[in-house]
Amino acid sequence: MAKQQTMKTGVLVTGANRGLGLEWVRQYVQAGWRVYATCRRPEEAAELKALAGAHPGLSVHRLDVTDGEQLHTLQLDLEEARIDVLVNNAGVYLDKFSGDLGGIDYEAWQRSFAVNTLGAVRVTEALVEQVARSEQRLVVAITSHMGSIAEIAAPGNYAYRSSKAALNAAMKGLSHALAQRHIGVLLLHPGWAQTRMGGPGAPLSVEQSVQGMRAMVERFTPQMSGAFFRYNGTEIPW
Repeated sequence: MAKQQTMKTGVLVTGANRGLGLEWVRQYVQAGWRVYATCRRPEEAAELKALAGAHPGLSVHRLDVTDGEQLHTLQLDLEEARIDVLVNNAGVYLDKFSGDLGGIDYEAWQRSFAVNTLGAVRVTEALVEQVARSEQRLVVAITSHMGSIAEIAAPGNYAYRSSKAALNAAMKGLSHALAQRHIGVLLLHPGWAQTRMGGPGAPLSVEQSVQGMRAMVERFTPQMSGAFFRYNGTEIPW
C-alpha cells in the first residue's frame, strides 16, 4: 500500500490576491503545504479563488492589514493553527512625487506607513502564538532595497523608501524580541519583478523571484535573523 502523503504545515501570506503574494501561495500549495491566504477583497480575487477550488489545503481569508477588527477575527479563526512561515507581503506604492519640493502627498505617506510598516508589525504581533507553536517558526517581511538608506542615490519616493526603512528597523528590533521564543525574522527584497509595481519590462518573473525567496526560507538559520537579503541571497546594507 502506498504511503499516504501528509500535508505540511503551515504558511500564511498577506496581500495574496495578485503578484508576488499570489505566487507565494501558488508555489507553497503546489508543494503540499497548508496555506492561509489573506487579501482585502476575497470576492474579487478570481485567481486566488480558483487555486482554492483546486487545492483543499488552501483557505482564503479577508484581511486589511490596517484594520484591527479584521485582524482580530483572523486571529480567532486561526486560533488553533500552526504557522511555520508567516509572509508579510501586503504593501502599497503610492509615490507620485518626482522629488522637487512642493508636491509631497502627506496622506499617501501616512497610508504607506500604515500598510507597509505598521501592517506587517500588527500581523506579526497578532499571530505570534501560531508561529511559536510551529516547527519552523519564521516571520518573513517582504521589504525593498529602496529601504536601504545606504543605497539612496536619487531624490523622490520618500513615502515608499521611508516606510520600508521603518519596516526594516521594526523587524530588526522584533528579531531580538522573538529570538527569546526561537522565532526567526527574515527580511527579503524580491528583486525587480514583473508585478504591477515592477511593470512588464522587469527582468524577473514573479515565479523566479518567489523561487529565490523560498530558497532563502529553506536555508534560513538563526544567524540570519534580522538581516536584510536580496532574493538571490546577497546581503543588502542598511
